[in-house]
Amino acid sequence: MIETSKIAQLRRLLHSMEESLGLVELSSTERDVYYAASELSEQDRIVRSDDLQDHPLINGVAKPTYFRALKTLVKLGYLHHAAGTKTGKYVVDLPSE
Repeated sequence: MIETSKIAQLRRLLHSMEESLGLVELSSTERDVYYAASELSEQDRIVRSDDLQDHPLINGVAKPTYFRALKTLVKLGYLHHAAGTKTGKYVVDLPSE
């Protein structure tokens, strides 16, 4: 029980942080894609779609679901296409506050 309680506290903290960043409007898949892109962008400013699909948060996501999530994130301004590209490479934007 104690472990479950700690996980619940972490989940509540995460939800609170997601609320403050405006991420609660996103589906869980969209959030996972955004989190994966954010993590990968720490290594290189430009995130490749292939690298995103290999990320542990995205591993079990069906390709159509992944691409819908990616399209939504671009539409909402959480990601944008890297300069000179239309697909395949993205730059992470901070959520607007």
